Amino acid sequence: MSGLIGKKIGMTSVYDENGKNIPCTVIEAGPCIVTQIRSKEKEGYDAIQIAFEDKKEKHTTKAERGHFSKAGVTPKKILAEFTRFETGHQKTFGDVLKVDIFEEGEYIDVVGVSKGKGFQGVVKRHGFHGVGDATHGQHNRLRAPGSIGASSWPSRVFKGMRMAGRMGGNRVKVINLQIVKIITDKNLVLVKGAVPGSNGSYVIIERWK
Repeated sequence: MSGLIGKKIGMTSVYDENGKNIPCTVIEAGPCIVTQIRSKEKEGYDAIQIAFEDKKEKHTTKAERGHFSKAGVTPKKILAEFTRFETGHQKTFGDVLKVDIFEEGEYIDVVGVSKGKGFQGVVKRHGFHGVGDATHGQHNRLRAPGSIGASSWPSRVFKGMRMAGRMGGNRVKVINLQIVKIITDKNLVLVKGAVPGSNGSYVIIERWK
């Protein structure tokens, strides 16, 4: 299997064999359950759908109940499909996938939703530097965006102009993160570096290769 669904727990740090402190993100990866197997004959492509974390029955629609009951599992919160998987390891409905599918030292990609920052100005959103000082008649221009175009031509603002606006809350994929440590009994993966999203948010872990 090429990946799992997980939950970001927080950050910590560990020491390697040389005594170097490594900042790590702790992810609770799985256990995930196989809820659907797609094939080229029926859906037009090969994929495995997995689910993570239980959901209350009263918060589940009838369509979802039928979908999960067909797989013989209880309702789940998060679903994800993986199109890359080992053909030699055939999965069936109800199979449980745990963190032991990964190995320490290998590289993975992590997909998550970044933290929402709300409406932000150009300094925070795009890294503008502003005027820099308040001399020569400058007044309240330290964090201003400056000119956004000419007047007579083109008499409009070009698309893609970097301006203030909503920041964050986007689907982000961080690639080539190394697994520093795996705690199998607690389904935890310690990944070197930062992972998008706030603590408690759901992420998708994919094998890099």
